[in-house]
Amino acid sequence: MRMKNEILALLPKPAHQMKVAHIITAAKGEPDPSFAVRDVTFMRDLGFTVEDIDLEGKSIEELRPLFVDKDIVYVQGGNTFYLMKYICESGFDQLVQELIQQGKIYVGVSAGTIVAGTDIGTAEPADPNNVGLTDYTGMGLVDLVINPHHDRFGEEEAVQIYEHKTGKQVTRLTDNQMIVVVDGNIRIINHL
Repeated sequence: MRMKNEILALLPKPAHQMKVAHIITAAKGEPDPSFAVRDVTFMRDLGFTVEDIDLEGKSIEELRPLFVDKDIVYVQGGNTFYLMKYICESGFDQLVQELIQQGKIYVGVSAGTIVAGTDIGTAEPADPNNVGLTDYTGMGLVDLVINPHHDRFGEEEAVQIYEHKTGKQVTRLTDNQMIVVVDGNIRIINHL
C-alpha cells in the first residue's frame, strides 16, 4: 500500500474506527504468501482492525455474517484464477454487490483489482491457471479490463497480445497508480 495518504483521505472515518475484511484466498494460490502478512501488518500499524477471511470452502450464507461489522472489503493479491474460482464457488461475486450497496468500501490489490473488472484474462501469463478456470468473466464492479503491475517487464507485450486477441481495451496501472470509483466516477490516481 504505497499510496497510504491518498487511501486514508478517501475513508469516511479514521482508520482506528474501521474494520477490514481481508480476503486472503488469492494469496493461498502463491508459493510465497508473505506479501499478504506484510499488508496486514501495515494495516494494523495504521490502526485498522483486520480479520482474515478465506472464500474457499464457504457458501454465501456462511460468508454474509462475517461482513456485517466490516467497513472495508480488502481483496488481496495472489493468483487471479485461484481467487476467481472461489469467488464464484462461494457466491462472493453476488455478496460483494450487496456489500457495496450497503456502503462498504472495496479495495482490490493486484488479483483483487483484476477480478473487480469485467475480464480476468489479463492475468495471463503472469498467473498460472492451475485451477482449470474456463470462464474469465470478472465481477464487473467496474466496467474495465484492468492490468495492474503494468510497469513490470513483459506486461505491455502481454497486454497488446490480449487486446489484439479479444478486441477489448485494457486499463493499464503501474505499481504507483490506483483506480478510485466514487458514485460511478472513475479516476486514476498517480503516486508522485
